[in-house]
Amino acid sequence: MIAGVARSGGHGAPGPVLDTAAPSDAAPSRRGATEALWTPPEVTAPRAASAPPEARGLRRDEVALLVSGDDGHRHAGFLDLPEHLGRGDLLVVNDSATLPAALPASGAVGDVALHLSTRVGADLWLAEPRWSAERPGPLPLAPGDRLDVGGVEARLVAPYPRQPRLWFVRVDASTAMARVGRPIRYGYVPGTYPLRSYQSIFAAVPGSAEMPSAGRPFSTRVLSRLHQAGILVASVTLHTGVSSLEHDATDLEHVAMPPEPFFVPRFTARAVRHTRRHGGRVIAVGTTVVRALESAVARGRVCAGGGFTRRVVHPRRRPSVVDGLLTGFHEPRSSHLALLSALAGDASVRDAYRVAAGGSYLWHEFGDVHLLLPERDRDGAR
Repeated sequence: MIAGVARSGGHGAPGPVLDTAAPSDAAPSRRGATEALWTPPEVTAPRAASAPPEARGLRRDEVALLVSGDDGHRHAGFLDLPEHLGRGDLLVVNDSATLPAALPASGAVGDVALHLSTRVGADLWLAEPRWSAERPGPLPLAPGDRLDVGGVEARLVAPYPRQPRLWFVRVDASTAMARVGRPIRYGYVPGTYPLRSYQSIFAAVPGSAEMPSAGRPFSTRVLSRLHQAGILVASVTLHTGVSSLEHDATDLEHVAMPPEPFFVPRFTARAVRHTRRHGGRVIAVGTTVVRALESAVARGRVCAGGGFTRRVVHPRRRPSVVDGLLTGFHEPRSSHLALLSALAGDASVRDAYRVAAGGSYLWHEFGDVHLLLPERDRDGAR
């Protein structure tokens, strides 16, 4: 256990809080959804971080930090994070660890890639068959087709509804990952890096197809500075699925969000309630944390529990728990941007992305980070 961080663990979990709301539940109008996914023209081709900071001559905690609040935007370094928070604030992190979920496979369609996404049952996974890391599907596959993955058979069961690139696949994933698994990467990262490069310091519970990357810049020296500043840290678990499907989302009304498992431990639920009761801010480290906390709300407060969530946060389904967000820079037209707009306001997010695009900030999992701190009124509302 890292000092000052309460782990989700999973032992002694209370009864589940199962969020099965469909993506269209309380959905915005088409106009509201598409506006929330807007980004400035200069961000349509953002600068991607093509390698981890360590491969660029930096420590992981030496990435850039853009701080956005009602007083504008400030350029900083991640080591400065404690200076932008206050005593009694609470950072909530995701302690999910990344799996070697990219599997080379072969079948009647030739040599392909099988990206595991979410475990939904015993040897039953949601997975994305791809032509390669650089080239997505869909592939010409049918139920019953088989792929060979390092000598392990993967059988396609059925496509996921309204997501033609995602399939239910029956496979002994543990054996396949142990034999041939690698971290999922996309075309903007040309090199290969070990699994440890795709883990945050909080990684404790294996299960994510891709790294919950907002936590990656944290280090022992940053955690020490946070502790000295009186800033608390607690954790939740949300195992992320593949992010590549995000790029198909043009309207939140039609996003078929696959389920993702999450867990909020008692300590974290109590820490959130205590922080808000005493005037501190709850800062989510990553959009996954926002979704986990919002999925655990019952009777107006965060409760301990877990299950599967398909929660989509957008301007007409705003977050009720978090007061700020530490996150990376997101692709145009992704649901992540709608979440940012729901938290900080559409105008502020657009302006921040203009600043980031003009300031040489780097996008994606090895890139720079963005701290959003919208102002609250006296009652604690944003």
